[in-house]
Amino acid sequence: MSAGTAAPTTSTKPGTPPQARPQWLPLLLGIAGSVALVTATAFVAGAKLAVLAALGLALGLTLFHSRFGFTSAWRQLVSVGQTSGIRAHLLMLAAASVLFAPILAGGVAFFGGTPEGNVEPLGLGLVVGAVLFGIGMQLGGACASGTLFAVGGGNTLLVVTLFFFIVGSVIGALHLPMWSSDAITLGSFSIAEDTGLGYGGALVLQLAVLGAIGWAATRWARRHDAPPAGRPPTARGVWRVVRGSWPLWVGALVLAVLNAAVLLTRGSPWGITSAFVLWGSKGLQAVGVDVASWPYWQGEKAAALSQSVLADGTSVLDFGIMIGALVASAASGAFVLAKRLPAKVLLAAVVGGLLMGYGARLAYGCNIGAYFSGIASFSLHGWAWGLLALVGTWIGLRLRPLFGLDVPKPTDSVC
Repeated sequence: MSAGTAAPTTSTKPGTPPQARPQWLPLLLGIAGSVALVTATAFVAGAKLAVLAALGLALGLTLFHSRFGFTSAWRQLVSVGQTSGIRAHLLMLAAASVLFAPILAGGVAFFGGTPEGNVEPLGLGLVVGAVLFGIGMQLGGACASGTLFAVGGGNTLLVVTLFFFIVGSVIGALHLPMWSSDAITLGSFSIAEDTGLGYGGALVLQLAVLGAIGWAATRWARRHDAPPAGRPPTARGVWRVVRGSWPLWVGALVLAVLNAAVLLTRGSPWGITSAFVLWGSKGLQAVGVDVASWPYWQGEKAAALSQSVLADGTSVLDFGIMIGALVASAASGAFVLAKRLPAKVLLAAVVGGLLMGYGARLAYGCNIGAYFSGIASFSLHGWAWGLLALVGTWIGLRLRPLFGLDVPKPTDSVC
C-alpha cells in the first residue's frame, strides 16, 4: 500500500464509523525517525535537548490524536457560533496556568537555571502582527502548531504553507527593528509581577477571567444554536490511545502538562516560530547572504547560526511534532498525500504562510509562543494576541472566497 492511498477500513464496533487500518510503511518510518531524532539530538546536544525531542514527539502525537485546532476553533466561533474548540482552549490555558504558577514562582528547572515565562512587549508590532497572523491562519489552512502536525500527517498543501511561513518569518526578522522601536512599543507587562499580585493572586484572577469567558462562550453557542462539532472515526477502548480521536478536553490537559514539562526542561515555555527564522536564515547563509549582520541575530541569538539545528530547542521540538504526527496518523490509517492542488488554494497557502510568518515575528510569537505560552506565563501580551488574532480571523474569513475557499455555513458541523 502506498502512503498516498487510503488504507482499507475496519469498524471497531457495530454502529461506529469505520476506521482505516494502520499504514505500516509510514508508521515504521515514523518510529525509526523518532528514534533517530532523539539519538542524534542526544549525541549532538546532550540529554536536555534529547528530552525536548521526546517532548516534541509527544506534542505531535497529542495534537494529531486530539485534532486540537486553533485555526478551526476561531473559525467555528466566528462563522457558526460553535464554541467547543474555544472552551477547550480555556481548559488548556487554565490547566497550564495552574502548572506554570508554582514553576515560575519557585524558580527551579530540571537542568538548572531559572525558568522564565513568555512575557513580551505590547506595541504596534503586536497589533499588526497578531491581526496578520489571524488572517494568515484562515488562508493558509492552519496555525503554527497545526501546520507542523498536518505536514507530519501527510497534508501536502501545508508543506507549501510551511515553506512560506519560513519565508515570512525571515522577512519579519529583517524588519523587526522597525516594529520594535521604543516609539511604538510600550514594553512588557506581567499580571503576576507588575501588579503586586504575585503568582498566587495572578492565578486566581486569571482563572476567574477564564471561567467568565467559558460561561459566556457556552451562552454564545446556545444563542446561535450551534451545530455539534464533527469528530473523525476512532478506535475504542485502550486502542483509542494510539489509534483514536481523543476528546478535546483530553488534548487540552495533555498539552498543558507537556508545555509545563517544556518549561521545566529548557527554562522557557513551548514556542514554534523562532525555529522557522533560524531555518530560513541558515538557508540564506548557505547561499552567501550575510544574515549574521542583521540586528535580529546579534547578542544571544548569534551562536545559533553557527551551531547545528539540533542544538536549538525550538527546532528540536518542531521536528518532534512533525515526526510524532506522522506516527499518529499512520497508526490511525490517516496518512494520505494529496496529488492535486488547485492553483487558487496554492496561492492561499502562499499568502497565508507569508502573513503568519511575518506576523509571528512582529507579535513576538504565534498561537503557541504568544497565545498559549504567553497567557500561561501571565503576560498581558498573550491576552492581547488572542483578541487581535480573533479580529484577523474575522477578516480572513471574508477573504477566503477570493481564493476559492469555502466560508462555513451556520449549519456546518465541520469547518
